[in-house]
Amino acid sequence: MAKQLHELIFELKAEKPRDFPADFLHFGVVGSGDMEVIMEPRDLCGAVRVKIVTPVTGYAEVWRRVLERFVNDTGVANAVLEINDNNATPVVVSLRLRQALSEISGEDRDV
Repeated sequence: MAKQLHELIFELKAEKPRDFPADFLHFGVVGSGDMEVIMEPRDLCGAVRVKIVTPVTGYAEVWRRVLERFVNDTGVANAVLEINDNNATPVVVSLRLRQALSEISGEDRDV
């Protein structure tokens, strides 16, 4: 029997925003315990809109905290993120998001 997927949507703002520095980014794979992230620039008045598709329920607040920390630590702004999750732990989520930004610049970005 297939697992039912759930959708979470958040809109966040960084304390010190920096525009998303790429046209498009795809990073990661939807494997067991992992996730993929797709990032695109979008004029959102400094906000970041995040859509998560996950088989896991009951962790919306954990997702929010991980995403808020990522947005505030990196300053990413004016971007849409789509995350396709397959039971990734919070540390994996944080790692994948930071790796994705590092791919853009070719260097660590406050990780």
